[in-house]
Amino acid sequence: MRIDFNHGTWLNEPESWQADATGLTLTTGDKTDFWRDTYYGFTRDSGHFLAFPTADSFTAQIRVQGEFRTLYDQAGLMVRLDENRWVKTGVEFTDGEAFLSTVVTNGQSDWSVSQPFKELEDFHIRVTLAAGALRIQASHDGSFWPLLRLAPFPTADRYQVGPTACTPERSGLTVRFSEFSIGPAITTDLHDLS
Repeated sequence: MRIDFNHGTWLNEPESWQADATGLTLTTGDKTDFWRDTYYGFTRDSGHFLAFPTADSFTAQIRVQGEFRTLYDQAGLMVRLDENRWVKTGVEFTDGEAFLSTVVTNGQSDWSVSQPFKELEDFHIRVTLAAGALRIQASHDGSFWPLLRLAPFPTADRYQVGPTACTPERSGLTVRFSEFSIGPAITTDLHDLS
């Protein structure tokens, strides 16, 4: 089911954003981020997140468009229980180029990056959560969905999911989100890339 961006609840609402029938455009604030402790020793919960409630299992997907050029520029989807348990996944700019990135946080954050395709100024990200398993897939065309990450995540009666964007090293990244949907969990075989 397609989601109306005007019906979400902001965590750290950006100063500049606009939602209409086709999508959401936002511009990030200065030094915004989500991270907990690991390696860097700091905790940040200042990134922009537009939250929508879900049931105990779901699949959410979204199209992301932007020009990611500065270290740690990032945008994608977040799944959140609270400030200690959340996942963010999508594009992140690091080491001079854009990667698909996932941070799974359960008390502390981890970080993984991959690059199954390089066209990351316009891509789709999908998150499926069911029975304590988090499945993350990405697509350059909205049809072929290679696996990005499979990880455990705490079970709960409900979650919050929605678009997220951060710029830990600057402000002013403009991101366009569209084609956002939340539906029943897609529990096909892990090697089914449709």
